[in-house]
Parts: sequence; C-alpha cells; structure tokens
Amino acid sequence: MKFSETDKIELKVKVNDSLPKEIESFLNTDGGIIYIGTDDDGNILGVNDLDFTLRNLSDIISNQIEPNAIDSVKPEVEFIDGKAIVKICITKGYAPLYCIKKYGFSSNGCHFRVGTTCKSMTLEMIKKKIETGLSNFDMMIRRESYYNDLSFIKLKMLLIENGYHIDDSSLEKNFKLRTNDGKYNFLAELLADENSIPFIFAKFKGTTKATFSERSDYGNQCIILAYERMKERLKLENICKTITNPRPRKDIYLYDIDAVNEALINAIIHNDYRISDPQVAFFDDRLEITSHGGLPNGLTREEFFMGISRPRNEQLMGIFTRLRIVEHTGHGVPTIVNKYSKNVFEISDSFIRVIIPFNQEVLSNHKRLHTIDESEDKNNKEEEHINKSKNKDELILFQIKNNPYLSTRQMSEILTIPFRTLQRYMASLQKRGFIMRIGANKNGYWKVIE
Repeated sequence: MKFSETDKIELKVKVNDSLPKEIESFLNTDGGIIYIGTDDDGNILGVNDLDFTLRNLSDIISNQIEPNAIDSVKPEVEFIDGKAIVKICITKGYAPLYCIKKYGFSSNGCHFRVGTTCKSMTLEMIKKKIETGLSNFDMMIRRESYYNDLSFIKLKMLLIENGYHIDDSSLEKNFKLRTNDGKYNFLAELLADENSIPFIFAKFKGTTKATFSERSDYGNQCIILAYERMKERLKLENICKTITNPRPRKDIYLYDIDAVNEALINAIIHNDYRISDPQVAFFDDRLEITSHGGLPNGLTREEFFMGISRPRNEQLMGIFTRLRIVEHTGHGVPTIVNKYSKNVFEISDSFIRVIIPFNQEVLSNHKRLHTIDESEDKNNKEEEHINKSKNKDELILFQIKNNPYLSTRQMSEILTIPFRTLQRYMASLQKRGFIMRIGANKNGYWKVIE
C-alpha cells in the first residue's frame, strides 16, 4: 500500500519542526490528514518510537498552536504491513484563525494550505480574518455539546432571583446556548442542571500528592452551583484563631478567603475546558487552584498582573457578571497580589496555578488544639457526641437554607459526613419537625421549618 501527497494529505517520515506549521495550515484551510511513518514517495516505513512520537504530538496540539486545537486534531495509530504509522486527522478548526503560538498572529505564525505546500498569510489576510470574527471568538459557543437533551431550571432560578425575567426561548437566545446550526453548545452543557463536567476538590496528607486523604467532586451540575459548593467547602476549611489579648479581639484565618475566592472564580471563567477542568488541591501547608490554557492570547504577564481583563470565555464571564458573582473590573488578580504577592502565581503556556500559603500561626495553633483534643479524658466522650450531633444539625440546616436543592449525596460531600450517617441526621431532623421535603426526590427541594 502507498500514499500520495495532495492538498488534503501530507506525508512525513517522523515528527520534525515543520509539523506544527503543517497542522496549523490544515486548521486554517479545510482540514486534511498527515501520515507519520511514510516517505515522500508514499512508501510505508513505520514509526520506530511510537510513545515518543505520540508525546511530541500531544505537546504540539496542546501547547504550540493557538487557540488550542485539541478538538480538531485527532492522532490515531494504524498498522499497515505489520508497521505502525500515525495518522493525524485534522478538521477545519472552530476558530476563525490559528497560529504558531511562539510567533503569534504574524506572517511567520499564520499559514494556509495551497496544493501540497504551506503558504504564509499576508498581514492583510490576517487582518481580514481577525476583523471577521477573531475579536469576538468564543470557543464555548462554537463547540458542540455531547448532549442534546439539556435543562436549565437552576440557572433560570438564579437569574430570576437577581431580577431577570426569563423564559425558555429567550434564555437560549440571550445566552447563546446553541451553535449556528441549532445544536446545544459547550456553554449550554456547562450551565445545564446535569452534565458530566467534574470539579474536583482533592485533599492530601502532607505537602505532596503522594498520599490521598479525600476526593470530592462538586461538578456534574450547573457550573454556578458547582462554584457555590466549592466556595462553601473552602470556607469550611478556613480555620480561625481568635486573639483576645490585648483587646479588641482579633480573628486570624488560615488563608484570606477573598483572595481565594478571586482565584477560584478566575479558574472557572478563564479555564480552557478542552484541555482539562479547573482543580483545587488542599495540602497541609497550602492551597492550590489550577486553571488550564495559560494566559489568553495576546495578554502579557505585565497586563495580567495589572488586572487587565481579557476573558477566554466571554459569554461565561457575562453570566457570572449578571449574577453579580463578578464585577468585570479586573480587580481579581490585584486582590491576590496585594495579599500574597506575585510569587503565588505559577504561569506556563498550558496552565495558571495560584498557590496560597497557609498562615503558620493559625496552623500551629490548630495542630496544638488537635493534640489536646486527642488526649482528653474518655469520660467526656458522651457529652462530646451530643455536642457534635447539635453541631451537625446546625451545619445541615445552614446548608439547606443556603441551597435547598442540594441532594443528600451532595451535602454528604460538602460536610464530609458519611452518606448513611447523614441520612440518619436528615431523618431525625424531619421527624423532629425541623425540615420537610417538597416535591419528588429527583426534582424537589428541602425546606427549613422556622
């Protein structure tokens, strides 16, 4: 079997420096296929180091082309005459224009396919592409959802609570929840009542990821509610030390919750969901919040730290603004810098990580109190159990007041109470007349009886 080069097929012996340009030119034209492991005459040579080739391809697709092309470039391994070749299937990209990241939107960075060669775009061609859509480009509204049956009950309730009058038809139109051909887009999936998008809180013992302590997933639901749940979890983890002498009394916390909240919001709004989902990791000495995609195209580090806002996901930012979660003033990063300095930011081409160090005074006090608690006399256990039960009741009632639509499973994760134990607490609260269930288990909600 032999291949021939055409305007849709490129042949390569191995991965080399020209491959990013060839992928990018197909993205900017009408797509095509690149075979690795064949010579210019179409003879099958095979790929000697398959793992090395696939790793290099992954780096090119994820980190060397802007905007991220992971949805449009799919490598596959095929075996022909007992030899492994890599077939790279490239569809025309969602974005109006792609470039080689290190050259940006310049003649060196932007190419298109003509016959069997790659040609550099002129500055006039690039300008025209930008004017016809790049400035308003938002991958979330162009990328199709994997699901056709989505509902937005929780989003509509949040909007109504904030004074917006919403019906089904205006919701999808006003918030651009469908692609040009009428299908739900990724933004719709992210805002739907149910989805398959995780939002992980990972807790580790010690200062490395060697030992897992806990993994809670606050996703698989409308991203607004996922954010609210993660925020509440971070509030619960934020232990406090009270200083009463000298007066006035002063409370100091493990971390600054305002700075952490800004980092959390930025991670959600500016994350490139084609790469991975935002993540929160909790260690013994620090908190890490990671978003993927690096700095948005054209934004420098200096502009980033100045608080200049250039959202990667413009429509998602707009929804957070309407719900008054953010103000779109660009004060988030300066808030973090003012509290912790620029050193807490780790910025690469593929991710931005905010590393929040814990207050050592609070940490030391917590460890000391924890040691004292463990050494208390066993005779106090019964009284302690009663107090804990009361505290659990108060925590459950607080969560229901804050979000009556939480399921028992979700509340179990937020409060870190075993599921069956929480079921017993809930049953007790119902029996004693503190709470009641309104509606069915799946679509109903909890009500606190005052």
